[in-house]
Amino acid sequence: VSGMSGTLMVLPRDGLKDQDGKPLHYDKVYTIGEFDLYIPKDENGNYKEYDTALESYGDTTEVIRGLIPSHIVFNGKVGALTGEGALTAKVGETVLFIHSTANRDTRPHLIGGHGDYVWATGKFINKPERNLETWFIPGGTAGAMMYTFKQPGVYAYI
Repeated sequence: VSGMSGTLMVLPRDGLKDQDGKPLHYDKVYTIGEFDLYIPKDENGNYKEYDTALESYGDTTEVIRGLIPSHIVFNGKVGALTGEGALTAKVGETVLFIHSTANRDTRPHLIGGHGDYVWATGKFINKPERNLETWFIPGGTAGAMMYTFKQPGVYAYI
């Protein structure tokens, strides 16, 4: 609501394991926080600006009560994962994506790829699901997905 964003997930001390208990390795980790923003509008439909969070409190609280966010964003802002903020990987690299959502259920997926291994609710004691096109992460949960990039190109994470 006030621009604070972050993700917390505790990975197993002995590392991630496949469905047979064999170690899984990854080259890099990306965290993606999915956030609802509730920004008040003025009488002309323009988004309001405030000097402090305290000044916005009353108006923001009223917007939140409607339960319809003005924006749903990754990592705290529109376009956070594009341009200079794009997540990059080389062919052959394995990336662990950690995705959290504060309020709403979500169904992320990687266009051009898939989840080789998926722990949708962050329960690493459970066997990972395999080869998922889309995975379901309940609101208030962080999930993880691992993918090895097989060819060059642009992969859209949505």
